[in-house]
Amino acid sequence: MFEDDEEEFIDPKNLPIYRKGKEIYDAVSEICDLIPEDNEYLQMVKGWMLGDAMQLTVKVAGAEGGGLYDLRMEAAAIIRKAARDLMIQNHSLDLHGFEHVEYYTIVRDLIEEYRLLFIDWVAGFDKDDYIIDRWGLFNPPGVGPFDKDPDDDIPFDPKDFFEDMDE
Repeated sequence: MFEDDEEEFIDPKNLPIYRKGKEIYDAVSEICDLIPEDNEYLQMVKGWMLGDAMQLTVKVAGAEGGGLYDLRMEAAAIIRKAARDLMIQNHSLDLHGFEHVEYYTIVRDLIEEYRLLFIDWVAGFDKDDYIIDRWGLFNPPGVGPFDKDPDDDIPFDPKDFFEDMDE
């Protein structure tokens, strides 16, 4: 094992943002259990809500495992969209006659707590650990999609690494 590979592993389940995401999922799940089975539209909304709530933990875990800035930012963007979609689902529930819509304020309060954790989490991304995003969306500050990749200057000869290479 290389010395560089011995970075300290952080279990995403121990991160405050992950734990808050799990708390949100649990609250959404409890509310979804109250949705009547015979209301087709509310059942569809239930699926969206549970899917969005799952993203809050799944994408944190993926981002923690990925490491690269652009991959982490992509996960962060998906999390942001899921959280924002969850924030307004009470309107869909209310519009289609869900009788316990008042419980949704719990979810909205939890999402606000999550948002504050999210800001700190994203601020901690390593801006020096990146691959240039040629689409230009998820580059660290100061890096553009047309920048020269500094790795292009590193000489690489596969024969230096693989003894039995056929020529």
